[in-house]
Amino acid sequence: MGRHRKKSTSALRRNSVIALTGLLPAGGIAVASSYAAGADIPFLQTRAASHEVPLDASRVDATPVAAPTSSEAPSPAPEPAPAPVVDPGPALPESVVAHPLGVPAVNVEAYRNAERILHETLPGCNMSWSLLAGIGRVESTHANDGKVAPDGTLLEPILGPRLDGSLAGNNVIYDTDGGELDGDPVYDRAVGPMQFLPETWKRYATDGNGDGKADPQNLFDSAATTGKYLCDGGLNMADPVQATQAILRYNNSMAYVANVVAWSVAYSTGIAPAEGDLPRIH
Repeated sequence: MGRHRKKSTSALRRNSVIALTGLLPAGGIAVASSYAAGADIPFLQTRAASHEVPLDASRVDATPVAAPTSSEAPSPAPEPAPAPVVDPGPALPESVVAHPLGVPAVNVEAYRNAERILHETLPGCNMSWSLLAGIGRVESTHANDGKVAPDGTLLEPILGPRLDGSLAGNNVIYDTDGGELDGDPVYDRAVGPMQFLPETWKRYATDGNGDGKADPQNLFDSAATTGKYLCDGGLNMADPVQATQAILRYNNSMAYVANVVAWSVAYSTGIAPAEGDLPRIH
């Protein structure tokens, strides 16, 4: 899926804002300190499996506690903890045309909806809306800058190039769906704003807007399906190595990973990457 490129061998500049540290075998990501984002960057922080403090047996008071008598009033039940406050992140412009950080409101809604669905169905994935937004930015400039109906259906279908080998770097992929999704009965084409191959879409298709069907040309469905695809196999987006593995699954190119991460960080911090810091995806 994605742009269907073969693995890139191009080197990234050592001083780029996006630094792919050591190009780990699994593809670990590190974001340069110039972003000054720290722990606020979703999906790029490795979290411990548990925040519980181990019990120190040497400090346990072994004196037995007397049971309350019948005349003693029971202790009041503790008040429930307040719901955590979710950081909405920086306010972003609503058009890519107006500003590089622009994300149309309907796209943000679709990405956040997909994040919510994944937190409910696959909580261990730790999906972030900004990661989905990074892919949406690279794949279709947020569905051609939000050209969708209120329910998320694209006003004009988005189809990738015919995968017949005529474009340098593209794989040859013969038809897998009889032209049902891409209209081509001979070769496959990526479909929708998140650019799924028909075969991959049929495997992971998710109804993101609750209308009872999964349509690759619907922004809500496509975003939710992208999240499910990235999380497949138990991958954890809070682990930078596993996040890299997931993005490489989408497009086997470290330059692609760098672009997705750059935009994901940008949407989390409100700091747009410089054009020169985005390596070309071959």
